[in-house]
Amino acid sequence: MLVRGFSRLLSSAMAAVKPSVVFVLGGPGAGKGTQCSRIVEEFGYVHLSAGDLLRAERASGSPDGDLIEGHIQAGSIVPVEITVRLLEKAMIASGKENFLIDGFPRNEDNLAGWHNCMGEKAAVKFCLFFECPEELCVQRAMERGKSSGRSDDNPEVFKKRYQTYVQSTMPIIQKFGAKDKLKSISGVPGPDEVYAEVRKLFS
Repeated sequence: MLVRGFSRLLSSAMAAVKPSVVFVLGGPGAGKGTQCSRIVEEFGYVHLSAGDLLRAERASGSPDGDLIEGHIQAGSIVPVEITVRLLEKAMIASGKENFLIDGFPRNEDNLAGWHNCMGEKAAVKFCLFFECPEELCVQRAMERGKSSGRSDDNPEVFKKRYQTYVQSTMPIIQKFGAKDKLKSISGVPGPDEVYAEVRKLFS
């Protein structure tokens, strides 16, 4: 019922201008959030982090909270119906036209769910992929965990998350590549050097 209601709202509110979406993918700790913040600042995109939306939903006392927390602790992927509903709701609330969707789609089910619900309402420009080796991702995530307060920034959960990324998300990244909709950038250098490459894609 809620999803249908949001769908109708999105259709009417955005019928005149089809919103444009850039999916942002990469391993945990690859620098997605840092680079998205810079894109927002310079180019005015709205940054929607699937993980942040799910954590906020969990903290809100939502009936889905325990389910979301269970998946976060297991390093697994939350059911697509929940994630797409939260993304759609956030897009409507923003009233904007250009979106960075960070950390989604994470598997085949996510991609199919997006196409089923949002395929006619939003245009995916490309997938921005930050390539970063596992060792560096671990180092960054553990450093972030000292101050983030995130329950998934610990070695045990990180290992599960990275395994899920390799097994479930990499095939999705390859699909975008096969459709010539993949923009790959090394996430290894410092943030300034990485952004120098990123901004070329949006200028």
